[in-house]
Amino acid sequence: MISKAGAPLQRAEWLQLRAIRQLLGQRRVAVVLSLALTGLAAATAVLVFTLGIDALGSWRIRLLDQGPTWLVLTAFGAGGGLLAGVLIQALAPAAAGSGITQVMLFLRRRGVPIGLRIALVKLVAGILTIGSGFPLGPSGPAIQMGSSVGWSLARLLKAPQSFVRLLVAAGGGAGITAVFSAPIGGFFYTVEALLQGVKPMVMLIVLGLTFWTDICADLMGLAGLGVDSTRLIASGELQLKRTLYVYVQVVPVDLILLFCLGGLVALVAEGYCRFLLALQGLCSRWRLTLALKLALAGALLGLLDAFLPDAFVNDAGVRLAVASGDIDLAMALSVAVVLFLTTGLAAAVGAPGGLFAPMLTLGGALGLVAVELVELAGIQAPNTAVFAGMGAFLTATARTPITALFLVFALSKQWLLLKPVLSACLGSILVARQLARDSLFERLIRLTPSSDGAGWMPAPALVPLRPRLSRGKGTGGDHRNPSTAE
Repeated sequence: MISKAGAPLQRAEWLQLRAIRQLLGQRRVAVVLSLALTGLAAATAVLVFTLGIDALGSWRIRLLDQGPTWLVLTAFGAGGGLLAGVLIQALAPAAAGSGITQVMLFLRRRGVPIGLRIALVKLVAGILTIGSGFPLGPSGPAIQMGSSVGWSLARLLKAPQSFVRLLVAAGGGAGITAVFSAPIGGFFYTVEALLQGVKPMVMLIVLGLTFWTDICADLMGLAGLGVDSTRLIASGELQLKRTLYVYVQVVPVDLILLFCLGGLVALVAEGYCRFLLALQGLCSRWRLTLALKLALAGALLGLLDAFLPDAFVNDAGVRLAVASGDIDLAMALSVAVVLFLTTGLAAAVGAPGGLFAPMLTLGGALGLVAVELVELAGIQAPNTAVFAGMGAFLTATARTPITALFLVFALSKQWLLLKPVLSACLGSILVARQLARDSLFERLIRLTPSSDGAGWMPAPALVPLRPRLSRGKGTGGDHRNPSTAE
């Protein structure tokens, strides 16, 4: 039997599915075209984003030969943060932060604006901050940009609210897919974090969009676009893009050790979450504009980079070194401590950048520390601990174990990694749920003010997104949601 409390929700879900089926039946070509354009736009946006970050970051490193390191890095960080902050304040205040919480709030009808303007501002501001030295990644901006494109196309289609919600969530998954070249990871992120459980038909649409986005990214790679392009091998077949080539050896006892490692990493991850939340609460009490906060944070981060080993100036190089396991115990510990502090600061001041990439690196560094300590004790450590640490840290913070599993898998495309990484993710999620009920992003949502200068309007968080009847225009549904107008 269905309880009285659950009956309205069941009916709302049924109405949503009916509206989507009607739209597919009446305007199938337009729906397919909107999905295809969303995937193509997400792949293009991520390509431009990563190329921009790489170009600005390379210029930053070249400028080190023109003056004192401390002055160049401090000025570059402050300037990039200031320009990004001014741009966001002037054009799209909702483009601040990682972008994940904004998409989650939109899907809960909390009045967060979304659209192409926000996507463009996020693109430029993200390049300015990450390229100028903020230790963040492209994942959060990619999710917000993909969702913004999805919303704009759904609005152009004059789709019912149920399909708008679907395309916004699927656009976010397409963004993750394009960043990590991980269509399965993007699919599961949409299901686990954004939609939080869906019907089979919706899952099929999301899965199709994420795989199409990955195909678009591969085609761009074949055209010679991008930093890490897909290539044809001698036989004429497509070669999977691999960030790393690794040798994986798994013995049964490794699964037990990695399960325990996942639990230990979850303890550090919970400390990271609480540090970031406390720092964001402190920053929110500063009587400063976003531009000044970003400028001060950029200057501080640049100054810190100047006094750290040279390797820390290049964030991408640090991530690759950790994933490859080419660092010693002291360096691994340094990477974990530095990322713990600097990414917390960058996220707390509202820098437009993602946390997934630095979280994976931080988790990988913790895995390396564990390996070194175990081997110092004379015990043979699993050679998959780096990847297990990556998956465990992301699982503990985002509470998306399947997404974490496939994002880590996407680094090497090595199927033997799945079982050891899954063991660590299971240990991590079990411990993380004992320490705190919600993910980092759920807790960040609770810190989000109900209204601000951007004109965000509060709305009930748990109201189901029911399709609305249009006023005198057939059964297409009212696509005009006042809470989503730019």
